[in-house]
Amino acid sequence: MVLKRNVGLKGIRYRGGGPMLSWVLHRIGGLAIILFVGGHVLSSFFQYQLGSDLATEINVIYESIYFQVVVFFVVIFHAINGLRIIILDTWPKLLEYQREATWLQWLIFLPVYGLAIFIMVMNAMQGS
Repeated sequence: MVLKRNVGLKGIRYRGGGPMLSWVLHRIGGLAIILFVGGHVLSSFFQYQLGSDLATEINVIYESIYFQVVVFFVVIFHAINGLRIIILDTWPKLLEYQREATWLQWLIFLPVYGLAIFIMVMNAMQGS
C-alpha cells in the first residue's frame, strides 16, 4: 500500500493560532536554554581552568538586564508550556480543549512573567 501523503515543507508551515505559536516558542525556547546552559559551562571552564578574561566578558553579558529579560521569558514560557503538554498527554480526553488550555497557559504565563520582570527591573533600579 502506497501512502499518498507528501508533507515536505508544508508540514512545518505556520498555520497560525495559539497552539502553533506555543509549539514554535517551545522549540525555540528549548534551543535557547541549551545554548544558555552550554554557555555557562563554557564560561566556567574558561574561568576556572584557563583563567581567561573571556569568562568575565561572557558573565557581563549574562548580567545584562536585557539578556536576563529574554532568559526569563524563555525559561518561564518553556516550563509552563511543558506543564500544559504534560497535562494534555496524561489525560488525552482533554485534547479537545487544546485551544482553551493554550489560552489558560498564556493567562498564567503573562502575570508570572510580568511579576518576574517587575521584580528584576526594581532590583536593577535599586542597584542590587
